[in-house]
Amino acid sequence: MAPTLSAILAVSAGVMLLTSGATPSEPTRFALLLAFAPDLLIEISHFVSSILGLVLLLLAFGLRSRLDGAWWAAVISLGAAALLAIFKGLNWEETALLTVCCLLILPFHEAFPRKAALFRMEITPGWLLSVAAALGGAAFCGWWIFTHTEYADKSWMRLMGDQDAARAIRSSVAAAILLLAIGIWRLIATPAKPPVVDDTDPDFDRVRAILAKAEDAEPGSNLALLGDKRFLFSASGESFLMFGVRRRSWIALGPPVGRQDERMELFWRFRELADAHAARAGFYGLGPGDLPDTVDLGLAIQKTGESAAVPLAAFSLVGRRREVLRRNWRKAGEGGAEFQVLPADQVETVMEELKAISESWLSHHAGGEKSFSMGGFEPRYVAEFPVALVRFEGRIVAFATLWTTAHKAAFSMDLMRYSDDAPKNVMDYLFVELLQWGREEGYQAFEFGMAPLAGLEDRPLAPIMSRVGRLLYERGEEIYNFQGVRRYKDKYDPVWQPRYIAAPRKWAIPFLLADIGLLSSGGVSGLTKRPKKSAT
Repeated sequence: MAPTLSAILAVSAGVMLLTSGATPSEPTRFALLLAFAPDLLIEISHFVSSILGLVLLLLAFGLRSRLDGAWWAAVISLGAAALLAIFKGLNWEETALLTVCCLLILPFHEAFPRKAALFRMEITPGWLLSVAAALGGAAFCGWWIFTHTEYADKSWMRLMGDQDAARAIRSSVAAAILLLAIGIWRLIATPAKPPVVDDTDPDFDRVRAILAKAEDAEPGSNLALLGDKRFLFSASGESFLMFGVRRRSWIALGPPVGRQDERMELFWRFRELADAHAARAGFYGLGPGDLPDTVDLGLAIQKTGESAAVPLAAFSLVGRRREVLRRNWRKAGEGGAEFQVLPADQVETVMEELKAISESWLSHHAGGEKSFSMGGFEPRYVAEFPVALVRFEGRIVAFATLWTTAHKAAFSMDLMRYSDDAPKNVMDYLFVELLQWGREEGYQAFEFGMAPLAGLEDRPLAPIMSRVGRLLYERGEEIYNFQGVRRYKDKYDPVWQPRYIAAPRKWAIPFLLADIGLLSSGGVSGLTKRPKKSAT
């Protein structure tokens, strides 16, 4: 509660300072102050107090976002404003309230762990508008009070009132000019949209280095090497969040990769950066472990399907349930199929053979090469990973590129393609060999990837998107083999886990899903691309 409470206190103190600066001083106290304080000190105190009021309103945004710099600035601003309240009119009540606000915020430094600099704070347009409304309200309050104050025939009171009005006008105008300057600065200095980072960019080596030692990474994090992503890097340079942009949609693919303690910093920075560009922020491919963070971010959540993972320690071909799988694997092996995992540094030696298989496979499948949430066959990208090969009579007839992780919690495959003359059930043979290889290499699980729309509920009180998704899953086989994908992966008795998409607003999720489909397929033309017809 500390960040929210601190933000409320900062807003309250800021409004109080702006209103105090725009309204008359108490005449008796002010006359007493004039007896021992120079005019210059009074003028400076009045002027700076209003500026500090505006600063506190803006700092409230940083406090709510848990910025360490905002906490320090708020404590200093409240302390300074409490002192200045004495010298602008002996406003001891104001001093007491500001001191209480400062003391209430002071013990909660640990609740502000984000180390981002204040000049990088992405104040939203809505917050700036609210601050402008508060400033306008304080100025109107001051105008109304000064207009309805009667000074009778006391000339010294009238003179003091005129001077007070001049101070109020100067303070309010100064605060308004400062707010305008901040608004213009924000408009001009809004961080540029990060560029796409491909293999020609120096940042690509940073991505490789982070993936090589990431303590928090899924196999799908290797999509960062596809060359079509934009990246936000943490302050330490040891974590990143990757995302794609299509029109107004900014879509983060998976959670941040790298250090566990830098996750929330990158989550918040991405959401703020998207907001600064008036974009729809989305987080796609999140798992159950990411849900607490999405709640902290205030996001709406929608299930998009389920992913399958096979625990390697428990996998076995023994038993009746594995009879068909065991027979297919043994038959392929006895027929001459051979399995091999080629290290990444040797993949170039077979690249032409892999390319020929890939082109043959694509000629039978609609949609063409994928991107963003799925890999495509590009020699440079394929050479980034180990490749599992199936040879038959000395020739490569099937292959799969492997996504590995630094701590061997899990591995997966990306591209999976085979030639027309591959043995029947070659994929069963490849999967079984891969599972055994992964266990020997020390991996804990093999991830089979997503079954889109699986596990959605069609109940009267279920969310409308879940009900529509379930309808597509059951009756949309002409669009995609939804149920077939689920049935095939079920042969391996995987553990199914839900996958989610998250966005600041529920209504934005359908638009984000549509843009994800277009990003992954290369636009509308990619979605409608049909297989090539073989020459006759």
